[in-house]
Amino acid sequence: MTDENMTPELTLTPDLTASAAVQVPAAPAAPDAAAVQAKRDQTAVKLDESVLSDAERKMVDDFAQKIDITDSAAILQYGAAAQKNVAAFSESTLNTVRTKDLGQIGDTLSSLVVELKGFSKPEKKGVFGWFQKKHSELEEMKAGYAKAEANVDKISGILEDHQVTLMKDIAMLDQMYELNAKYQKELTMYILAGKKRLEQVRSTELEELKTKAASGTQEDAQAYHDMANFCTRFEKKLHDLELTRMVSVQMGPQTRMLQNNDALMLEKIQSSLVNTIPLWKSQMVLALGLEHAKEATQAQNAVTQMTNELLQQNADMLHMGTVEAAKESERGVVDIETLQHTNQQLISTLDEVMQIQEEGRRKRAEAEAELGRIEGELKQKLLELKG
Repeated sequence: MTDENMTPELTLTPDLTASAAVQVPAAPAAPDAAAVQAKRDQTAVKLDESVLSDAERKMVDDFAQKIDITDSAAILQYGAAAQKNVAAFSESTLNTVRTKDLGQIGDTLSSLVVELKGFSKPEKKGVFGWFQKKHSELEEMKAGYAKAEANVDKISGILEDHQVTLMKDIAMLDQMYELNAKYQKELTMYILAGKKRLEQVRSTELEELKTKAASGTQEDAQAYHDMANFCTRFEKKLHDLELTRMVSVQMGPQTRMLQNNDALMLEKIQSSLVNTIPLWKSQMVLALGLEHAKEATQAQNAVTQMTNELLQQNADMLHMGTVEAAKESERGVVDIETLQHTNQQLISTLDEVMQIQEEGRRKRAEAEAELGRIEGELKQKLLELKG
């Protein structure tokens, strides 16, 4: 993906031809512990222009001057295009998870293990106990090996198909991760530009209207009240953008988790194709070759005894090698502690968003009550002036 494609674009007239709904999962109740809360406060992320490049800061500054918070239609659509992109991305990620069936790959790997075990199962005298069978039993072993080999080759073909699919999925998830990062940057720039403009309006235009309303007419008081309402509505719009941005923030690690799961399964398939299956075939070839040698030296008890001892040592070595390979292949790419930590961070983030929402509602309610008192005082003062 090129840098040009990754550069965010800000617009006051978004194209909303596509629609998708973003569903934020409900967060569990936050722990009622002062220490936990203090730790969460210390790790809280502050959204400011430090996350932007110089060019992006200039873009935010220029765009902030174009925002007219008194234009209700423009404010309603402010940042909507970026929100739609995040919603569409969430939907595509959901479809990726919904259509993926890693269980089928697991079943195929299990079938491979069953097939290998079914033919390589040791008898009472050890892994190579069948060497003491008669010649007719040797022919049966050859026939069984040929049948097992055909089944193993068939399973190998299925695993190779899964391998190609997983490699494509991993590459696709990389592109999805980069695309989500672009959408996240766009939302960040919309939020920063909006906050910058809102601060400018409140510190200049709103203060001027307030001063004018204090000694002016009822129309001046209404103009101040209208501008305050515009600021409040725009603040709520920015809050909605912050919620959407948090969804995009969460999609980043979630996408990587999906990618890690695919990579883990891909490694297990690779290990089966390049280690387990060739090792099994080598073991079968070795078994057949040693059986022929045993028939040729059957009359020589001493040589036969030595051969058996060598075979036992070889079996021990094969056992050790197979066990080590199995242990390595079964080792997870991602430790469960890492996944637990990532999940806890996501939950903590959701808790913090919930707390911010509650605080925002409380502050807006307080501000609304204060605006009512201010308006009443202005009206009373106007009545006194008229008197």
